[in-house]
Amino acid sequence: MKAGTLNSIFQRIAKAFPGLKMKLKQAGMDDKSEDFIKKTFVSAFYMTTGLVVSLFLVLAKLDVLKGVLFFIVPIVFMVMFFYMIRLPDVKISKKEKEISKEIVFAGRFLIIELESGVPLYNAMINVSKNYDVIGKYFKEMTDKVDLGTSMEDALNEAVEFVPSDDFRKILWQIINSIRTGSNVAKSLYSAMEQITKDQITEVNKYGKKLNPLAMFYMIIAVILPSLGMTMMIILSSFIQFELSLTILLALAGFLGFVQFMFIAMVKFSRPAIEF
Repeated sequence: MKAGTLNSIFQRIAKAFPGLKMKLKQAGMDDKSEDFIKKTFVSAFYMTTGLVVSLFLVLAKLDVLKGVLFFIVPIVFMVMFFYMIRLPDVKISKKEKEISKEIVFAGRFLIIELESGVPLYNAMINVSKNYDVIGKYFKEMTDKVDLGTSMEDALNEAVEFVPSDDFRKILWQIINSIRTGSNVAKSLYSAMEQITKDQITEVNKYGKKLNPLAMFYMIIAVILPSLGMTMMIILSSFIQFELSLTILLALAGFLGFVQFMFIAMVKFSRPAIEF
């Protein structure tokens, strides 16, 4: 198959994901939509090939029917492809959490700068110097202004590609203040109050989630293993069932997996907020 034909196929697949271009920009990925689809396709192909070869070797050793692999291959490939195509969403989520950690502090810093009489452009430069994550976005905006772009246009471009709703609210407040000629600091102050309230609400929701998670952990990882092992030892003496080292290691591995999943669940549900 010619390269031109493959590129046209990748372009058609990219059109099936209309929001992909925006997601790639928000994720900080410089790839074009069709190029990202191509990379994802190739990566999914290699991963599927490796997995299928490994399964083939295992099935060949166990002398199990290997023809079933021909039906599994397209399913595995599709799962791998749609799993890996979510990479921009994962990066966007990570960036959004990083921004959430700084948004309150950076917003208050910007308000203090403006109330102190510092011009908006200089205040944005100061934010870019003091905050690592949010500072990158402000630096991009000030760099565009240095190249001749108006402040309003630079802010509008940033609003389109910023991967955080809270950060977008702040930028919209600045844009509206510039258009109406109102006080930027006062507009930001109201926006920051709302963002702070939303973050407090998230923290309260997280606290309520911890109660059932802790109960689940106590039952699955503490009570069941201790009582379960005692019951298994007692029953094994009656039914003459031998608890081999392999079974005990398998149970220990299962409990370790449960505890790992619990820690991952708690870490994932924790709001990315710092006070």
